[in-house]
Amino acid sequence: MDFLVIDDDKTFRDATCLLIDGEGHYAEAAASGALGLAELKEGKFDSVLLDLNLGPEGGLDILEQIHKLQPNLPVIIFTAEGSVKNAVEAMRRGAVDFLEKPFTREQFHLVLARVQRFHELLRNIERLEREVSDSNAQSPEILLDSSTPLMKEVMDTLLRAAKTPASILLLGESGTGKSVVARSVHQQSHLADKPFITVSCPSLSRELLESELFGHVRGAFTGALRDHWGKVKAAAGGTLFLDEIGDLPMEIQPKLLRLLQEREYERVGENVLRQAEVRIIAATSHDLKQGVGEGTFREDLYFRLNVITAEMPPLRQRQGDLLRFAEHYLKHFAALCGRHLDGFSPAAATALQAYAWPGNLRELRNAIERAVIMVKGNKINLEDLPGEVRCQTVAGANGSNGSLEIGSLVSMEKMEEAHLRKVLERTSNLADAAQVLGIDKATLYRKRKKIGLE
Repeated sequence: MDFLVIDDDKTFRDATCLLIDGEGHYAEAAASGALGLAELKEGKFDSVLLDLNLGPEGGLDILEQIHKLQPNLPVIIFTAEGSVKNAVEAMRRGAVDFLEKPFTREQFHLVLARVQRFHELLRNIERLEREVSDSNAQSPEILLDSSTPLMKEVMDTLLRAAKTPASILLLGESGTGKSVVARSVHQQSHLADKPFITVSCPSLSRELLESELFGHVRGAFTGALRDHWGKVKAAAGGTLFLDEIGDLPMEIQPKLLRLLQEREYERVGENVLRQAEVRIIAATSHDLKQGVGEGTFREDLYFRLNVITAEMPPLRQRQGDLLRFAEHYLKHFAALCGRHLDGFSPAAATALQAYAWPGNLRELRNAIERAVIMVKGNKINLEDLPGEVRCQTVAGANGSNGSLEIGSLVSMEKMEEAHLRKVLERTSNLADAAQVLGIDKATLYRKRKKIGLE
C-alpha cells in the first residue's frame, strides 16, 4: 500500500516512513498540509496519516480539504497524548482511525489492518457496482445459459475447472464473450470473494505494460516519480485476467512464465523477489500454436497456460441463441432510451439469423443499439438494421424464400453450413449425406457437431 505521511515534526515523520517501509509498504512524506495536498493532486495514495496539530494550518481543516479532493481516501489521525477528544472529533468528520503519539509497531499493525479492510470493502463495492452495470448490458446468465451443444460443452469444462487453482486459457474470435466467461469462472470459484483484476495486453507499450503488471520502484524509468504496485499485487489472493495474451511482448513473457511456475515476480527497477498467489485466466483471439511456430510466443509459456483450454464458439455457430440474445439487447437498450418496443418483425428476425456476425456478440449488441435508436415504430423492422445485415435478405426478396444462393454476400463458412443443413434435410441417413457431400462419415460427424446439429 502507498501512504502519505503529513507531519511537521521531521523526526517523527521520518520514523513513521521508516516503519511503513519496513513493513513492505511505500511512504511519501510531507512537512505541511499544503505540501500534502499538492502530493495528493499529483499522485495516488491508499491512505493518509495526518498530524492533528499542524500549527497554523490545523489538521481538521486539512482533513476537510483531503475529503474534498478524494472523498473515499482513508485518513488516520496522529494525536499527542491528551488530545483524544480532538481525535474523536476528527473521526466524526470522516477520519477512519487515530494513533496516539508515540505509538508502537503493534498499534500501527492494528490500524493498518483496519485500512486494509476498508480498502477491501471499497473494492467489493466497486466490484458489485461494476458487475451490476455489466450484467445490465451483458447479462452473463443469458449469454452463458446456451441451447447450443458446443457452448454447453465449453461451460461444463470451465465450471469443473473453476474450483481448482489451474490456469485457464480461453480461445475464440473477438467479441465471443471471453471476458464475460472469465468473470463467470471467477465467480463460480473458491476465489469469488477475492479481487478479479483485468489487464489488457495490447493496450499499452511494453514498458508501461510491464509496470502495469508487476509494478515499479521510484526512478525505474522516466516519469517513475514514486513506487507503484502493479496488477499482480492488486489481484493477490484472487484472479488475474490477461486479455489478448497473444499480444504480450516477448520481453515480458519470461517474467509471466516465472509468475506462473514459481509464483514469484520483481517490480521494474527492483531486484527483490516477491511472492504472488494469483489464479491466471488468459484469453486470446490469436492462434498461439502458430505464434509459437513463428517465434512470437514462447512454447514453454504456451504449455504452462494451456492447462485447461476452452474455445468459445462464434455467434454464427450459436443459431439457437442468437434471437434470444437479440431480444435481450433490445429490452436493455429500449429501457435506456425510455421506449416500448414489441420485438422484431419476421423480416428483421430472418436477417439477423442469416447474417454471419463476424464481430460476434459485440457486433450484435451494437447493431441492436443502433436499431433501437433508429426505429420509427414500435417494432424493429428490416430497414432499422445496419446495411450489412439487411443485404442477407436480398436473395429471399428475389424469390428464394430467404435461402442462401451462390453469390450471396456471406462467408464461405456460412455457405458451407447452409449447404450442409440442406443436404442433411434431404437425405435419409448420414451415409447418404456423406456420399452426396463427397466426405467420409467421420468428417460429416465433426462438421455436424461444429454447427450444433445432433
